[in-house]
Amino acid sequence: MQRNDGIIATGGSNVVGNAVASGRNARAEARNSGPTQADGGQQRSPQEIGELLSRLIDELGRSDHPDRAGLIETAEDAREEVASPTPHKVKLGVIASGLVAAVPGFTALAALAKTIEEAVRGL
Repeated sequence: MQRNDGIIATGGSNVVGNAVASGRNARAEARNSGPTQADGGQQRSPQEIGELLSRLIDELGRSDHPDRAGLIETAEDAREEVASPTPHKVKLGVIASGLVAAVPGFTALAALAKTIEEAVRGL
């Protein structure tokens, strides 16, 4: 039997990184040999979080999300905050949680927003 190092999804509804599972008792797991996410124990730097936010801004710009202009502005505000000499973690956490809540129907955006939220928690 060959080992699968790609996306593994079983069982209710869950999103982890770029893996999505839905159905009863869902479980989602994404594996790769790249850097681990904040929930994997590795803390992301403010620069890395800024890069994630830039990716989110780009993805939002290409999306058909009805609130994309406001979400882009919010993500830009977060990117400026994380780049400041002393970023306000509580403010960033609120922004990141808001972004996660705003994109649940857009799988790629939701996964990226969740990664940002988890990275901000690790600051």
